[in-house]
Amino acid sequence: MPSRSDDPVAAALERAATLIVDDIHALSAANPVVILDGRSGAGKTTLARMLVERWPIVGRVQLVALDSIYPGWDGLEAGVEHALDGILRPHGRGYLGEWRRWDWERHAEAESHAVDPSLGVLIEGSGILTPKTAAIADVRVWLESGEAGRKARALNRDGETYRPHWERWAEQERAHIARDDPRALATRVIEIP
Repeated sequence: MPSRSDDPVAAALERAATLIVDDIHALSAANPVVILDGRSGAGKTTLARMLVERWPIVGRVQLVALDSIYPGWDGLEAGVEHALDGILRPHGRGYLGEWRRWDWERHAEAESHAVDPSLGVLIEGSGILTPKTAAIADVRVWLESGEAGRKARALNRDGETYRPHWERWAEQERAHIARDDPRALATRVIEIP
């Protein structure tokens, strides 16, 4: 396995994590909201795990992956709405939030998870950076990455489960980008090779 310095994707994610930790620290907030958006395979999940490990504020951060919320392969927009209504709006008002895990095998909602408004929250997933979520989030990150690299990483990660749905999901991402222009809403844009 190559070292992080030999892997351009890992090096870009390392730099991104350092910059975002600095952004979070500069907020001087006890419970910041950080959202990571980008197309499938851009590195959102890996970057989110790095941020959890390096969280610069006392207390843990609550990580929510939209992959756990999207209601199926056609659910990008609905998953974002669930996150907005169940997590971001309550958190911003100081109320306990809640989200329900989507059971991909049963094609139904599963158990509920609470979101504590006194702690920071980090949400990662395609589609999360919209005008509505941007108005609530303190740090808004867009990961930009070319399709060839993203597709290779996503299919390597999820294999044959994802392959038949790649284009179906990509179409929803394209609609999100055209409608919401997440790159323009970001407080930080990260280029991933």
